[in-house]
Amino acid sequence: MSDFRELSDTVLASPQISIEDIAAAKAAGVRLIVNNRPDGEEPTAPQSDAIKAAASEAGLDYISIPIGHSGFSEVQVDEMVRALDTADGAVLAYCRSGTRSTLLWALAQAKSGVAPDDIARAAMTAGYDVSPVRPMLDMFAAR
Repeated sequence: MSDFRELSDTVLASPQISIEDIAAAKAAGVRLIVNNRPDGEEPTAPQSDAIKAAASEAGLDYISIPIGHSGFSEVQVDEMVRALDTADGAVLAYCRSGTRSTLLWALAQAKSGVAPDDIARAAMTAGYDVSPVRPMLDMFAAR
C-alpha cells in the first residue's frame, strides 16, 4: 500500500516501497525512484536490485543513494542534488520510514539555495521533521 508524501510539486517521500508500489508511483507521475535504504537493512524488504528491475520494467529511472544510520555525507547530498536536477519528471525517494529520504531531500534543497524555513515547512506538511539536520541546512544555505 502506497504512502507517498508530497515534499514539493516534483518530489515525494515514502516508507519502504513494494514491487506493487512501482505501478502506483508511475500512475502518480513519478519518473525517477531514489532508494535511500541500504541493502540488507531489512532482509525481508525488497532489495535494491528487485526495485531497480521493477522500475526499469515500468519505464522508470532508478538510482540508489543509501543512507545508513551513521548519517549523511556531502557526497550523498551532491548525488541527491544531481538526481533531482536531472530527473525527467517527478521523483519518489524512499527508505524505511521516509525520514532519511526527506532529510536528504532537505539537505539537497538547502545546498541548491532553498531557504531552510521553507524546507522545514514543506517537510512538516508531509509529516516529517527536519530538525535533526537543521544546522546542516543553515550551513548549506549560508554558502
